[in-house]
Amino acid sequence: MTGIQILICGVDEAGRGPLAGPVSAAAVILDASNPIAGLADSKKLSEKQRDRLAPLIRERALAWAVAYAEVDEIDRFNILQATLLAMRRAVLALKIQPQQVLVDGLYCPQTGIPSHAIVKGDSKVAAISAASILAKTARDELMLQLHEQYPLYGFADHKGYPTAAHLAALREHGVSEVHRRSFKPVRELLFPLPQAGEG
Repeated sequence: MTGIQILICGVDEAGRGPLAGPVSAAAVILDASNPIAGLADSKKLSEKQRDRLAPLIRERALAWAVAYAEVDEIDRFNILQATLLAMRRAVLALKIQPQQVLVDGLYCPQTGIPSHAIVKGDSKVAAISAASILAKTARDELMLQLHEQYPLYGFADHKGYPTAAHLAALREHGVSEVHRRSFKPVRELLFPLPQAGEG
């Protein structure tokens, strides 16, 4: 049995916190015989480091996939369920079926494959680190495309996260088609609460 590699798939997401755009997830099966130096939690890497590692992961991994849950799915199901949906899609899109799925966080998507959730897994398991990098770089690229379509909101700078500049743009220009209506800052713009003394 020596020398046989158990096919472990790492899974992570990017984009749970933003007010706009889809949530992304990636699934990666690394090749133990072709390791990649420098893998780490994508949040602890610079954009330059992530952009250098992402093509190496795609080139050297035995299999990888990126998938999304769209804004309407986030609003319909809630962000946790939409994230699990994106993760499930990524795992099922792999060209090789893994024998085990290791997921960053507290919850696992339903894939029919033995799965384990690992808190801070993106800094403990190389395959999850690789997935976090692919999920983050793919989503950032998509937000750059959305910036071209909706330049008033500054997606290229904040990637949809609730920065002061993004909130100011929302107040000035209103809610776009790619904003998450179930998220409080967006919802409150669409359905402002009556002020004391009104009504």
